[in-house]
Amino acid sequence: MSFAKVQSAQTTLLDAAIIDVEVDISGGLHAFTVVGLPDKAVEEARDRVSSAIKNSGFKSPKARNQKVVISLAPADIKKEGSHFDLAIALGYLLATGDIRFKPEGKLFLGELALDGRVRPITGTLPLIRAAKRAGFLEVYVPGENAREAALIEGITVYPVGSLTQTIAHLISKTLEEDLDKHLPHIVKRLVPVQPKTEIELGVRESSVDLSDVKGQESAKRGLMIAAAGAHNLAMYGPPGTGKTMLARAFAALLPPLSYDEALEVTSIHSVAGTLKGDLVTAPPFRSPHHTASHIAIAGGGSVPKPGEITLAHRGVLFLDEFPEFEHRVIEALRQPLEDRTISITRVKGSASFPAQFVLIAAMNPCPCGNYGSRRECICTPQQLIKYRRKISGPVMDRIDMWVEVSNVEYSVLSGEKRQGDTSEAARKNIQAAREKQKERFKTAGLSYKTNSELSARDIDKHTKLPPKLRELFDQSATRLNLSGRAYHRVLKLSRTIADLENSENIEQSHLMEALSYRPKQINSL
Repeated sequence: MSFAKVQSAQTTLLDAAIIDVEVDISGGLHAFTVVGLPDKAVEEARDRVSSAIKNSGFKSPKARNQKVVISLAPADIKKEGSHFDLAIALGYLLATGDIRFKPEGKLFLGELALDGRVRPITGTLPLIRAAKRAGFLEVYVPGENAREAALIEGITVYPVGSLTQTIAHLISKTLEEDLDKHLPHIVKRLVPVQPKTEIELGVRESSVDLSDVKGQESAKRGLMIAAAGAHNLAMYGPPGTGKTMLARAFAALLPPLSYDEALEVTSIHSVAGTLKGDLVTAPPFRSPHHTASHIAIAGGGSVPKPGEITLAHRGVLFLDEFPEFEHRVIEALRQPLEDRTISITRVKGSASFPAQFVLIAAMNPCPCGNYGSRRECICTPQQLIKYRRKISGPVMDRIDMWVEVSNVEYSVLSGEKRQGDTSEAARKNIQAAREKQKERFKTAGLSYKTNSELSARDIDKHTKLPPKLRELFDQSATRLNLSGRAYHRVLKLSRTIADLENSENIEQSHLMEALSYRPKQINSL
């Protein structure tokens, strides 16, 4: 046999595509060619595969006078990564007749070391999802990726540690013979990984509890409201007042991910190579430094890749020193804050990545940080104006809550902690408010989970105000010169406050509190 075909897969953005690995062997001077738009890592597979085959007890392609052509199809998809190695090696050995097995219904993933060991890969979860959709019955993955792969039910996952172990298993399934004559001291049959039947989903552990922050009651109240309705929040105040501590405490206030959300988030982090463990079980908390580039935050590259905005999907994106980020980084938040997706267009392609996160921003009131504090501000009026303009009106408009975090009296800092002011107690109230929202939207036949997701079409139905309260709100909106977007965001915020207070209707106190979070203080700098 001089031709063989086995199958592998590769990630395409956040999804995956099945790739046919075709191997053709013919006579002539030795050549080993990989075609099908391979990148550098795929082209180098010929050397990794040749050495792995030789060190696994078979004759290396370099030792044979053959012309070997490896075609990765479809040819119009750019092939990236090293996870085709295992499929290429098996296809070659099948084409030479060194081994015999039935490749139908089997998918092979893994990078080969020079000694034949199989190394882990990234993007396993979306690859297995694609295999299941395509009807594959078995998938062979590196042992380190097996638990992640087993999260997908309905497909048999085999963990492999080396090329010889994989071959021994495949041959023992195909031929009924004693393998000791051919491959001694090899485990003949692999044991498939059992799917996880119980997944422990939980909240994100934080080094800061809400009770660790003394004082700042209004800021804590703002964090609870933001967590209850998934609203974006910005905190401003002098340095050292607890803004960063409050943001880190916020991570532990969010309810756990659902199983489907956990799989979605795990797929994103698996593709990006940031996955730690088998499954992301808590809302992500991403905190990039203010020197991070536009591509690192928004995503991109010659072939579009997800950035921090997408890695924070279903979780929190914390931007400390908010105005110090590049101007175009801040402006890149416009689309995800409004549409919960981010679109990236490059010469070599375009992509749309999910970006449903809660933005928590922290900033000083001025470059020196002392504006309005007990210390003297040394900034000039020009510096204040320039600093304020770093955050444009459209971005400010998309942030639901602006909370001042001012200096705390020293007597409060040296006082005892308030026992009932813990993250656990706050999380229970937040969870109850979230359940209230889910039930309301489920009854109405809507797919929303939080109030912040309400569209303009549905907002009137779920944020009804009595005539007198509506009139008061319209007067207040006129006085504050609210935009149409801000007007709707105040209504959604009011609904969340009412849910936290376990109120069926939006009361005047809820509406007035929501209005108090508009950024009028920032505009007055």
